[in-house]
Amino acid sequence: MVRKIYRLIEDSDAESHDLMCVIDESGEDYLYPATFFVPIEVPRVAAKAFSKTSG
Repeated sequence: MVRKIYRLIEDSDAESHDLMCVIDESGEDYLYPATFFVPIEVPRVAAKAFSKTSG
């Protein structure tokens, strides 16, 4: 089981096909089945830290 946090791009067309648009480590976005992911709420302080490292 991989435990990583990925940023998502809202894409209603992808969502209508049960897909999620995910930005990977390279900064590229790809479509994956929504069942591959579990949505989480990231605390504001963590979101700030992530945004500083996601160049």
